[in-house]
Amino acid sequence: MRILLIEDEKKVAGFIKRGLKEENYAVDTAEDGEAGHFLATTNEYDLIVLDVMLPKMDGLTLCARLRREGHKAPILMLTARDSLADKVKGLDAGANDYLTKPFAFEEFLARVRALLRTRVQDETTKLRVADLTVDLVRHQVSRGGKDIELTPKEFALLEYMARHAGAVITRTMISEHVWDIHFDSLTNVIDVYVNYLRKKIDGGFSVKLIHTVRGRGYRFGEK
Repeated sequence: MRILLIEDEKKVAGFIKRGLKEENYAVDTAEDGEAGHFLATTNEYDLIVLDVMLPKMDGLTLCARLRREGHKAPILMLTARDSLADKVKGLDAGANDYLTKPFAFEEFLARVRALLRTRVQDETTKLRVADLTVDLVRHQVSRGGKDIELTPKEFALLEYMARHAGAVITRTMISEHVWDIHFDSLTNVIDVYVNYLRKKIDGGFSVKLIHTVRGRGYRFGEK
């Protein structure tokens, strides 16, 4: 899952980004409303975390603008204002949830998870490709009845590939959704992680699920 964090307080932004990355989310950041709008309209995000008090364009204005422009990603607004009127303004602007500073990071994560579940509420909580099962809630993977242990980054990569089973998955697509905007797509990190995943997912199985599409990227699924 890829998250856009728009927050002008550097310490707060750093704290939130660090915590989200530890939970294996890809996180891009912006320090003002205009930069946030640019990122939100040029990239695809699963969730936007938006501070209300921002330079250049405040969070309420940005939220309302994104909704007018047709952006559907859930928006979690952050603010030091805790009055009912302020919360109503945020929700009326198009926010899906509203969290008052200071907050416990555990509560913040719970709200993030809830909003992401809402975004995919029409999808199953398990992805199945051939005899492979990916449990999105428990973060468990099994194939042919055998449990497979994955690192958080390997799981994120597998989830993305499984969601796009059958399609050609380019390295750019992977870098944009599994890593953040600062990832250097010219390195071989993606190929390294795909090889890690291939050994764990396909090792010992006659039917391979991860296939290299020469010059284009990868395809996930049975040929």
